[in-house]
Amino acid sequence: MSVSVFDMQTMQHLWSTPELREIFSETNRLQKWLDVEAALASAQAELGIIPKDAADEIISACDISKVDIPAVAEEVRRIKHTLVPLLTQVRKPLSQKASESLHYGATTQDVVDTGLLLQLHEAHAVFKRDMAIVGRELLRLAEEHRDTVMVGRTHGVQALPITFGHKCAIWLDELSRHAERLEQVEPRTFVVMLVGAVGSQASYGEQAPEIERLVAKKLDLAASDISWAPSRDRIGEYLLVLAMIAGTLGKIGNELFNLQRNEFAEVEEGFTEGKLGSSTMPHKRNPTSAENVAMLSRSVRYSASMMMEALVQEHERDGIAWKSEWKAVPETALVAGAILFQAGALLKGLRVNAEAMMRNVNMMQGYLLSERVMLELGERVGKNTAHEWLYEASMKGIETGEPFGAALRAHEHIADAFTDEEIAELTRPEKYLGTIGRSIDRVIERERNAPWLRMGA
Repeated sequence: MSVSVFDMQTMQHLWSTPELREIFSETNRLQKWLDVEAALASAQAELGIIPKDAADEIISACDISKVDIPAVAEEVRRIKHTLVPLLTQVRKPLSQKASESLHYGATTQDVVDTGLLLQLHEAHAVFKRDMAIVGRELLRLAEEHRDTVMVGRTHGVQALPITFGHKCAIWLDELSRHAERLEQVEPRTFVVMLVGAVGSQASYGEQAPEIERLVAKKLDLAASDISWAPSRDRIGEYLLVLAMIAGTLGKIGNELFNLQRNEFAEVEEGFTEGKLGSSTMPHKRNPTSAENVAMLSRSVRYSASMMMEALVQEHERDGIAWKSEWKAVPETALVAGAILFQAGALLKGLRVNAEAMMRNVNMMQGYLLSERVMLELGERVGKNTAHEWLYEASMKGIETGEPFGAALRAHEHIADAFTDEEIAELTRPEKYLGTIGRSIDRVIERERNAPWLRMGA
């Protein structure tokens, strides 16, 4: 029976990807626990703590395909313990010596936490790869539309001219910082947990540091200097980085959603034959991809915030906070993977309507350039006087429906200050873009060969 958006066949494609569902599946979760047990046995055998042949048996048995998962689940419900039923299954084919050596010195949280980090580490490679896909699409759009003039809007209304390439370059610049954050968080997040019941490592004996180092190496994780069982900032920080990435992608999705409004019609997401916009209005081509990206962003941010509750631990560790991670981490990761995948597809298929962008630039009949005229006029008569004259001309022109140029020529003082040719030049939107072109070029030049953009290419 399917009860979650992640496992409903009709909805799971909107909320996750097959790749991430596999990583955070129950089967893979349990396999990661077994990987920890196998690595622990291997390390302990190398150090002479358990017999080598016992470790070999344990490693061979730590294969989830050999485990009866429904039986494990039934036993979990009966004895109310997360890990022991799995270990009971693994012990069944083991010799007495190997059975006694399994899980030697470890506590449940050592295995569960390290297993979770192994899942997240696996997902981390997917996130970096799909971040690069999104980044490469933004780089392409920034280059292609460096000089595609459009309206820049502030507070929801028209302000000054910009270019679509500038908008995309800003998004790329922001995403590049997230890529840097993903790299920086790696050594702090992907750390083995092997500290025993209260973090003292007493159960591992005098060789505890060496056991931890060996297990960490076998699992491609780092070793810690001290227990992080009550310190959940490692995972918390990682989920917050995912939330920030989702925030940026949600902003992009929301912006592209709005720019597809019929009144703007400046962009359109890729349309495929058979895509249906409405069950009752056959004409509709809804911006479903953009709106889904914007929607997913909210889910990531809220799931990540749940992890913040886990930062408040009691004493050396407690299940009240700890168990909330079992929901927060997979859900944040699944939806983050979905938003990255869908944002890449959205940008790849995006159609940019340069004609509509210019039509919207001209909608205000030149008043979009009032700042430029004011600054030029201010050089001659002073800024405050220029502002007063431009305000008078603009308000009168807007009331009478006159274009900006005509309103300027109708104002006695402004008409004396500028020739008709100067007014025409001052009201050309492509001539008032400031340093936009150079800013775009700097970002493109910096990012074109950036290592993070080559991931998976």
